Amino acid sequence: MKWNLRLAAANRGIWKASDLQRMLAEHGLAISAGKMSGLWSGEPASIKLADLNVICAVLGCGPEELLIPEPEKVKRLDEQQVTATAASASSSGGPPVTPKRRDGRSLPPA
Repeated sequence: MKWNLRLAAANRGIWKASDLQRMLAEHGLAISAGKMSGLWSGEPASIKLADLNVICAVLGCGPEELLIPEPEKVKRLDEQQVTATAASASSSGGPPVTPKRRDGRSLPPA
């Protein structure tokens, strides 16, 4: 996915992150300067749906304008890789099981 906040804001005459930050705060979404910088200039690692809802309300847009799909960037496994991955998972019986203590503490290193 491509994060398109800056262009969506520019289309509405919002040219500064601080202006958008103030508008979001007026709608109940207080964002720190660091987080706002990440939203404005980069690709955020995550965003809460509630925050996305407020951003869309402030900009008067839908999430499809902020999140642009990029299907060409998704890797597709060929059939041999899928078969090999499935075979290795089934032959080993899944991930190894690690016993846990009853008192909740971790076991010492092996």
